[in-house]
Formats: sequence, structure tokens, C-alpha cells
Amino acid sequence: MLSETSAEMIAEEDNKDTRFRKILNESLKIFFKDALKTTLQNPIQAYYFLRTIRWQKKAARVRSSWEQQGIHVPPIMIFSITNRCNLHCKGCYNQALRQSPQEEMSAEKMESVIAEAKDLGISFVIIGGGEPLVREEIVDITEKFPEIIFLVFTNGLLIDDDLLKKLKGQNNFVPVISLEGLEEETDGRRGAGVYKRLQNIIKKIKGKRIFWSVSLTVTQSNFDAVTDSQFIQDLYNLGCKLFFFVEYTPIREGTEDWILTEEQRVNLLTRRDLFRSKFKALFIAIPGDEEEIGGCLSAGRGFVHISAEGNVEPCPFAPYSDTNLRDFSLKDALQSEFLRAIRQNHDQLHETEGGCALWVKRAWVRSLLNTK
Repeated sequence: MLSETSAEMIAEEDNKDTRFRKILNESLKIFFKDALKTTLQNPIQAYYFLRTIRWQKKAARVRSSWEQQGIHVPPIMIFSITNRCNLHCKGCYNQALRQSPQEEMSAEKMESVIAEAKDLGISFVIIGGGEPLVREEIVDITEKFPEIIFLVFTNGLLIDDDLLKKLKGQNNFVPVISLEGLEEETDGRRGAGVYKRLQNIIKKIKGKRIFWSVSLTVTQSNFDAVTDSQFIQDLYNLGCKLFFFVEYTPIREGTEDWILTEEQRVNLLTRRDLFRSKFKALFIAIPGDEEEIGGCLSAGRGFVHISAEGNVEPCPFAPYSDTNLRDFSLKDALQSEFLRAIRQNHDQLHETEGGCALWVKRAWVRSLLNTK
């Protein structure tokens, strides 16, 4: 039997989790209301986001219902659908971490996972890779789930005229194009000619009035470039309404000097707030925004990661798992002891130098897995 002290500690932890879920759900509600405001000049997209707000409320009720049954479901799923890529970017975390001999999920399995996620109340899916657009079928799959917002993180080079025709009527598919700054920074990391090709593609996206986003990996050397007000203004003028500032995590050896200084880390949040006041757009800093709503969201606390092979992992930067969707339903996998152990110790995962706290504390994460 539990001692009185142990019971009180568990009750207090449950109260903290309840408060956190309310904060997270409220933050998502604010996000979509702000997204609606940014699209008022595009009635079709604005109407979609208005419906999305209603769907998000319904999904939150579904998650709450599961919670009352003792089943914890996060609102967000990160789904890395492939390890393949058409580029070989310097410092790429995926190439450093993902060398699995296992086969990637079939299109049918990907669709079934997303269908179950929807039934569980997951309403926000981040699609990554590798380069997710090498799996051309993902566009047809996401079209079947209009209630879910899909943020598709892509290098953008596979966005052609045929794909743009499909995306014109698919408001829940948001391309998130990766840039490192201007031509020098982007080509320096991604390869010669990439920046100019992306400029042409982005202009086509604007011409189709598709809601799109940009992901800016922030390093010590490109900090000034990607947080420059004119740089942001130019992207905004091209129709970008959602900006992600992602602190670089040094997965590859020899990139430790890429991480932000403490001064830059603080300044990044200052500039984020400045941009929020100046532009009718959404600005998100990772992991800074996580810290402001209660710390690391990994391991199902706010999101969970599904690898291309079906492993259910705490985070893209933590390739450790005790469950695979070939053997478990998503509902059962979300309740794994490994994920639960990380959630119960999330107070150890404060923001650290180098972006991802799980990566910095990977030895501790592995130790939790080895005890199961």
C-alpha cells in the first residue's frame, strides 16, 4: 500500500499535470485564433481555420475523456514518415541518428496510424523526415483528414506545379520550408543553388495563395541573418504567416560551436516578441516557447514522435523506444512505461545549451529504457 506521503505526492503530480494540460490546450486555442487573424484576407483559408478552432475544441474533449479513463493522449504527434532525402545538409540530425535497417511504414499503415490518432483526439500532426515529400502518397493521405492540421517540414525542392494544384484545395496541409538565412547561409548548408530554386518555388506558392510557413534553424553563425527584421519582412511579403525559430541541436560531432550563446538565446525570445508585435504572423521559438508553457513537451506530455519504422519515441532527437506500431496500437503505445517514466521526471528536462534537453541527457533517457 502507498504511504500517506507517497499518495500526497502522486496527487500533487496529478494536479500539476491537470494544470499543465489546461495551459497547453489554451495555448493551442490561442495559436489557432491567431492563425485565423493572419488569414482574414484569404476568406477560404480563414473559413478553414474557423472550422479548425471548433475541431480543436472537440479533440480536446476527446483527449479529456480518454484521460478520465487513465489513458494519456497528447494533442500533437510528430510523424517522421521517411529517412530518405534528396539533400545532404551539413549537420543534419536525421542523417546522424536514423540509419535503421527496418523498412519504412507502408502508405496503408501511415493512414491507419493517422486515423487512430484522430480518434484519440490528436489534432495536430507534424510531418517530417528525411524529406517527407519523397513519400508522394502523404498528400493524398492528409487530404482524408481535414480535421487535422498537418505541418509538413520540407526542404521545399519537391514542390512542383502538380503538387501546388493539389495543395490549392487542401487547407490542412501547411508546407514548412527550411531556410538557413539568405543565399550564403542556405547554400552553405544545403548546397549550391538551393536558395535561388526556393525563391522561385516560394513565389509560386504565394501565387496560389497557399498558407505556408518557414523553419529557420538558428545557429551561432547565422543568428543575425535569420533574426534580421528585413529578412523577416521579405518572407512576410512573400506570404509567409508562420515562422519557426529552431535552436540547433549538435547531434553531429564537430558542430558544438554551432549552438547559440546564452546572450543569443535570450535575444532570440526578445526578437520573437518584437516580430509578434510588428507582423500579422505567428512566431514560435523552440525550445523557448516550450519553457514558457511548462517545460519539455516530449514523451507524450505535449507530443510524441513516430519514426519511419513505427517506433514510438519521446522526441525526434531521442531515438529510443520500447514499442513499435507493428506490434501495438497507438493508444497502447502512448501508455508505455518508458514514456511514462520520462513524463514523471520532466522536471529534469529544463532548457539547455544546444536545444533539445533529451539529447543532452540521452544517457539518462537510455537508462530509463534499460530498466524496463
